[in-house]
Amino acid sequence: MNEELQQKASPWKRRFLILCVLTIALPAFIGMVMLRRFGSDVAVDYASPVEHFKYGSTGGEHEMGFPYWIWRALPEVCPQYLPGKGYQSLGMVYEKNPDGSDRDVPVGTSMRRFQGIDRVFVNCAACHVSTVRTAADKPATIVLGMPAATFNMKGFEEFFFRCAADPKFSKEYILPEIERQGGDLDLLDRYVVYPIAIAIMRDRVLALAGRFDWVFKQREWGPGRVDTFNSAKVIFNFPMSHLDPKEFDAPADFPSIWRQRQRKEPKEMQLHWDGNNTTVEERNKSAAFGTGTTPPTIDLARIRRVEDWIMDAQPPAFSDFFAIDRSIAAQGAPIYQKYCADCHGVSGSDFTGKYVGTVEPLARIGTDRRRLDSYTYTLAVNQATLYAGYPWRFTHFQKTHGYANMPLDGLWLRAPYLHNGSVPSLRDLLEPAAKRPKTFYRGYDLYDPVKVGFVSNVAAADGKKFFRLDTSVPGNGNGGHEGKAYGTELSPAEKTALVEFLKTF
Repeated sequence: MNEELQQKASPWKRRFLILCVLTIALPAFIGMVMLRRFGSDVAVDYASPVEHFKYGSTGGEHEMGFPYWIWRALPEVCPQYLPGKGYQSLGMVYEKNPDGSDRDVPVGTSMRRFQGIDRVFVNCAACHVSTVRTAADKPATIVLGMPAATFNMKGFEEFFFRCAADPKFSKEYILPEIERQGGDLDLLDRYVVYPIAIAIMRDRVLALAGRFDWVFKQREWGPGRVDTFNSAKVIFNFPMSHLDPKEFDAPADFPSIWRQRQRKEPKEMQLHWDGNNTTVEERNKSAAFGTGTTPPTIDLARIRRVEDWIMDAQPPAFSDFFAIDRSIAAQGAPIYQKYCADCHGVSGSDFTGKYVGTVEPLARIGTDRRRLDSYTYTLAVNQATLYAGYPWRFTHFQKTHGYANMPLDGLWLRAPYLHNGSVPSLRDLLEPAAKRPKTFYRGYDLYDPVKVGFVSNVAAADGKKFFRLDTSVPGNGNGGHEGKAYGTELSPAEKTALVEFLKTF
């Protein structure tokens, strides 16, 4: 009797087990697999602090990151919106693989596995790495921490905005290009993940394009420059179409970022071109917004690694690339001490000076005011609301009325000069404004060791066209920093000696 009951129960047990598998175990297993795949949030990390600076994440991939293969495909899908081939044509710097080919992403981009897809976006190095060549037929040397003198950020932004508005920003064009480049997408990626990602990215970029339409209305910045704080106003929903005209067209050069420890110890210097903050850490978090971070997504631990590295990062010496006439430089030392040391420090290795790190009133320095006017009191007040509720809430941003006196470490690599990069060389800067070049070209990495600046009288080279900077355009003024106090009335021999001494910084 028991055997008969057991035989009758067995089919029901099997059916029950099958039902459990189908309704509980299998969905749970699929859910675990999907969670493992699409619930990830892992940045690519690097043991070396140098490699981390070049390719490490700041957190911007969360909101702004492009799926890796879309990033790779777009220059081929929308080549008409680039000045040449690939991101290189925008002045982004690529390192070489051991086989001599370019690395798959440029210096200044990071990667993070987020929500089941590898995402790429820019990091700090995009604006603080460039190249130098000692001769036209010599290879370029990549220099970390210097201003990104060849990177055209406005062109970078406009490329994505224009491509997203193009009919080719679609799976019908992007997926075949991914396949052509060797992207071995699995079935889920090919038929579900990437088609959805393409649609989402198109909508996001077009939405941003609507908010950043003011970029298209501005005059060209050219390589090595950015309109920093008008971009910040978009975050706070400023009515960009109703800005005071004096706030518009306010380009400024990317700064160098070496030796940050000396900018906070033993005293805090006024940072940014206009000295609007005295805290290195706040300045860094503010800059991180340019890499796509937001208060909820900023990756503080990884940004801290960058902060630790730039604290003591050193600029390469001019003498590592070119010769210095030490006897002439010695003649320039007392001239520097008389005219420059109070504002810019005793020497390239000593930041002490009466006015170093303080703001020079605009009435005295006399340089182009657009960058100063673009940073308004209202913006400073709004910045104080960032990170509200976090321990690192901004508390030090302030409106100033001039430009900060900067230490001159790595001075030779900061060309062109003045805050807006309107003077091509140090030798030109020692001339009265009326004798400085009215127009010149930016974006060439070939260096002129005599005038101390990048070659600026060449319109094109190596298949690349350079940006013609016109100093009569609003925001590009090359006046100021002139008169007896600034050395523009020195004799030609004294100017030569001073420039030679400045090569030692």
